[in-house]
Parts: sequence; C-alpha cells; structure tokens
Amino acid sequence: MTTQEILQAAKAAKGAFAAADTETRNRALEEMADALLADREAILAANALDLEAAQGSISTVMQDRLRLTDARLEEMAAGVREVAALPDPVGRVLVRVERPNGLVIEKTAVPMGVVAIIYESRPNVTSDAAALAVKSGNACVLRVGKEAWRSADAITRAMRRGLAAAGLPEDGVALVQDTTRASSRELMEAVGLVDLLIPRGGAGLIKACVEQAKVPCIQTGTGICHVYVDKAADPDMALDILENAKTSRPSVCNAAEVCLVDKAIAAEFLPRMKQRLVDDRAAAGLPPVELRLDEAAAAIIPGTPAGPDDFDTEFLDYILAVRVVDGVQQAVAHIARHSTGHSEAIVTGDEAAANAFVTGVDSAAVYVNASTRFTDGGVFGLGCEMGISTQKLHARGPMGLAELCSYKYVIHGNGQVR
Repeated sequence: MTTQEILQAAKAAKGAFAAADTETRNRALEEMADALLADREAILAANALDLEAAQGSISTVMQDRLRLTDARLEEMAAGVREVAALPDPVGRVLVRVERPNGLVIEKTAVPMGVVAIIYESRPNVTSDAAALAVKSGNACVLRVGKEAWRSADAITRAMRRGLAAAGLPEDGVALVQDTTRASSRELMEAVGLVDLLIPRGGAGLIKACVEQAKVPCIQTGTGICHVYVDKAADPDMALDILENAKTSRPSVCNAAEVCLVDKAIAAEFLPRMKQRLVDDRAAAGLPPVELRLDEAAAAIIPGTPAGPDDFDTEFLDYILAVRVVDGVQQAVAHIARHSTGHSEAIVTGDEAAANAFVTGVDSAAVYVNASTRFTDGGVFGLGCEMGISTQKLHARGPMGLAELCSYKYVIHGNGQVR
C-alpha cells in the first residue's frame, strides 16, 4: 500500500477504536502481546537481517539500540500487558462544573484520532507506540527508519493479527512501507488524515518535523542531559549516579552527556571520576568514557580538550563533556544555555542547593540525587511511552495515555435556552 492509502485506511479505522469499550481494547492488547511472543522466531530473524545490514554503517552503540533479544522481546510483550492493566483514559471526566442555570459541563477525555510516529532505529518503539495508541482509542501509523524496517514489519504483522483476534480493524496499526524521506514529508503534510505527529529520533529528524509539519506536531527528546556534582555531594553517590547516567545505555536520550563539577571539590572529585569512568572500565574490559574537558578540568586531569560544540552535542556514545563551575547558580546558568530541556540532575546533600537547582532548571525532568536514566514512561508508571516531550504545550516529559487524548466538553441540560 502507498503511504496515502495507509493513512486513508487508518482514518477509516479510527472510529472503531474510539468506539471500542475498555474490555475490547484490553483484549486486543493481550492478543497483541501473545502474538509478539508467538512470532518470536520471525521477529528475531528479521532483526538479525537488520543487524547484518547495519554492519559498518552505524556505530556499535547504535547497533545496540537496533538489537532485539529474547529478553527484550519479553520486555516488549510485558510492556504491552502493563498498558492493558492501566486505567482507561478515554471518557474520563477531567473537570465537572454545575452552573447556576442547571447546566452540567464535563470536560471529557477523548482519543486524538490518527497518531503518526516517525522514529529511527529502535524496534521496541513499534510495540510501545501501538500499545499506547490502542489503549487510548487511537489508530496509529508507524514510520520507521530503513535500518529497523524488517524488524518493525515483523512486529507490526504480529500486532495486527492480535487486533483482528479481538475484532478490531487491522488498519488501526500500520507500518509505512516507504522508508525514503518522501514518506516522512507525506506524514508531515497529511492535513485531514493525521491528527497528531510525533517525531522520535535525532535532532535532524525533530528539527525537520517541527519546521515543516503542517499537522499538529510534538517536539520530542533530543537529550543533552546534565549531571551537576555540587560541593555538598556524597562523592561515592555522585560516581555511582554519573557512571549509570553515562554508561548504562549511552545510546538513549536520557543518558548524561555533560558533567558539571563544583570548583570547590573539583581537585578531589575529577581524579576519582577519571579513575571510575576511564581507567577502571578499561581494566575491566568495558568501553572507557572519553572525557572532553574545559580548561579548568584539563588543568586537573588528562583528557581531550573540549571543542566549541561539545557542550551542545548529544553524543549517544561513551563521551562526556566536563566543565568546572562556580556553584549551583553557574551550573543552572550553563544548563539554561546548553540544555535541550530533557533531564538534568544535581547530586548534593545541601537542601538549599537542591531547591535552587530544581527551581532554576527549566527541563521536563529534574532529579535530586538520582540518575537521569529514569526518565522513561515505564519507570514513571505509564506502562511505556510514545516519546519524551521537551516542549511545554499539551505534553511534557514521558508521553503516556493521557497525552494521547484530547478532550471535548459534554454539556447536560434539561431544556435550558440562552
């Protein structure tokens, strides 16, 4: 099918999803989860072909984003079931007002309609997005990058079979066949067919959607995330948080890209940081972190001198930009200049410093004494996520079921006229 045909079919299907009751949508999700596991061999075989084709064209870190395993497939199915177990957002009365004339006005949650998602090399997004769309009464059109297309196609086929088993139209979950830029443009310009567009990927993709889309678009998740180590930090805690934030999965948007260190403790902390992130990891056979240092940090430890763009780069790799700052206010000022508004953390034992950081930092998620890696729909109790919104209108932070609903006003009367 062409992209236009897929969009037309999704539009035709959206009414069935909006009208389906909670039991039907939950049954569809359970069937979709079962189908993912039933098609395990086909999905992993398709993923193996994607990985083979990716050799030499994307980094090993990005290949990890692409890779599916038995464990990851189990997690995907579990995520779909977790969404099924969540409260139904559709029909929820957000605000109820009774007017003096007897009118009862209810602001009521309703599905968006057709949600289109453009994403890159993470096949698990396919099942996450479909599960959230179905639970919230929406049809969804998926457009994945060519690196992950075979994997996404196998996943989509399984989920469509799950929908059919529950009596819902298969066209409510569809994968765009065209992986050229033309299909992305078609989604961006699909006025009357796409009710909400969510780009989920690198800075170039998000910039293109925000600038070119003619349909409503949510800006998501480029993550230049910061960890600020305050002078009152427990150094062992700071090292644990920093290593987790940088190295547990550097290819994702909630990984730390910048470490800011209070100058009052820099001489003691930076050598320990280098030992932990560079020397100890290399000795253990793990990828060491390349430290890109400002002048003050470079005067204390060896590393790569920071270039002019290093504090404005989402590395998605074992690279960390490091700057020495003069206290919490300078850290907040640095983040204001360089952050993408995703996730920032302070490590401190000083409540006043923590409050100043939380108040001053204008990002979707702000952590005190915890890793930025927790910015995730599943961790936040949303089941999974459609993306991490870094804008402020409609949705901010991990986008779950509530963010895939709009609302309408339902007014009950008994003959009132104006």
